[in-house]
Amino acid sequence: MRTGQVMRNTKETNIELDLNLDGTGKYDISTGVGFFDHMMELFTRHGLFDIRLKVKGDTYIDCHHSVEDAGIALGKAFKDALGDMKGIKRYGSFYLPMDETLTLSAVDISGRAFLHMDPIPDKRVGDMESEMVKEFFWGFVRNAGITLHIKLIHGENTHHIIESIFKGVARALDQAVTIDDRIIGEIPSTKGVI
Repeated sequence: MRTGQVMRNTKETNIELDLNLDGTGKYDISTGVGFFDHMMELFTRHGLFDIRLKVKGDTYIDCHHSVEDAGIALGKAFKDALGDMKGIKRYGSFYLPMDETLTLSAVDISGRAFLHMDPIPDKRVGDMESEMVKEFFWGFVRNAGITLHIKLIHGENTHHIIESIFKGVARALDQAVTIDDRIIGEIPSTKGVI
């Protein structure tokens, strides 16, 4: 099993995260930010990862530290769980329709952190500012060493847009981390290293 565990304690947050890349979509999520809990549950279920995530943060200020630090912890757990990355497919992409919304998520487990993400139209959904979606994914890609592109093809409802993003990224990651039976034991790069 490819697993990662992270305990991250700062003056702003205390985080415990357990990840199983080869799971079935089981989750136990509690971040103190209701909308973010919902997004992480969707991410877990659609990526078929098993995730236990507990965040105690300074939400009396706002949700920024809790959401960003959860992304950092998830990125570290992904990197640990991937290990030497031998045999992984490395790339994944997914178009995710949700009612009037359509997004494209494309990922490269490259060892190089990069994020391109189209802007989300509104300022807030529930108890989370929409800008926190980008902060979460920046924390994730920087610590996992992943290149991620998220395109908003069209959409009007901000809840649908963010939900489509989390589901689509999860499904693209599921493709990328899957072991390809044709290259077991090999690094998926002509360089011989990721």
